[in-house]
Amino acid sequence: MNPTITTFAWVPEFARGYVRDMRPRWAFEEVGQPYEVDLITDSKCPEHRRFQPFGQVPTYRDDDVAIFESGAIVLRIAECAGKLIPVEPAARMRALQWVAAALNSVEPYVMALATNDFFEADHDWSKARHHKVADDLKTRLADLEAALGDRLWLDGIEFTVGDLMMISVLGALRGTPELASFPKLSAYVTRGESRPAHRKAMADHMATFDVPVPA
Repeated sequence: MNPTITTFAWVPEFARGYVRDMRPRWAFEEVGQPYEVDLITDSKCPEHRRFQPFGQVPTYRDDDVAIFESGAIVLRIAECAGKLIPVEPAARMRALQWVAAALNSVEPYVMALATNDFFEADHDWSKARHHKVADDLKTRLADLEAALGDRLWLDGIEFTVGDLMMISVLGALRGTPELASFPKLSAYVTRGESRPAHRKAMADHMATFDVPVPA
């Protein structure tokens, strides 16, 4: 069977384009792998939690494995296809290090800003805390921009799983002054999101929300 991912049948408008099923969708399109999508309305139900103990999306299953976490899913897709991950050991490990860096060194700062400015915006302390959260993020983005330098992708001319995950993380900053402050990173995100595979994945992701929510 084709591999299958699970994601939401509906999300509020502000979340469309940002749900993490975009990461495996993009990977599938990059490697040319057809896939199926199971749509759910309740990620906290016991049936879903059997596969995803934290009640989140996406999940993934194929003939051999059933896993969760977008980073692990993207790596599985790449491994099965023999694409997006270099064969040469040193280059391979550099690609994997950037996957880890995207999820552990960059995304927590991106999410801290989103949590403060959106999900906790109604708290009295949110506005005062914004400057600290934004400054911490900018420090991390400055480090990342310095590491990217003038290269096309993080490790040079080859687009890898490291770029896919990093651009997916940075995509949450689309249209923000924090990302706009770093022109090389902004251009990097634009390059990634301009890839045909990303455009197809985004179109399919957004098309989900034109379908009525299952009863």
